[in-house]
Amino acid sequence: MANFAIVVSGEAIGGIGLRLGTDIFRRSAEIGYWLGEPFWGRGIATEAVGAVSQYAFESFDLCRLEAGVFEWNPASMRVLEKAGYSREGRTRLSVTKDGRTGDHVLYGLVRA
Repeated sequence: MANFAIVVSGEAIGGIGLRLGTDIFRRSAEIGYWLGEPFWGRGIATEAVGAVSQYAFESFDLCRLEAGVFEWNPASMRVLEKAGYSREGRTRLSVTKDGRTGDHVLYGLVRA
């Protein structure tokens, strides 16, 4: 596991991390991130995802990174797509947050 703060002008405004797989998933990792709402739409999350993805491939023996997104979060989908991730699938009605149940959309990035 690796966790980092997203910092702008000396202020922590979000977080990003990796959860490394084990056993048969040992060459895969999940990336997750969040950003304070006042900082949305500035390209900060895209830059952070790109940097941490590069770090992950350089620092660990990984073939694959993946991220899951709530279906109602198209901005996060755009972040991943701009960072080079591809939409790979959807698990229907598999996530619940704040009383809302919906689909979970899977994105992946494989080592070039």
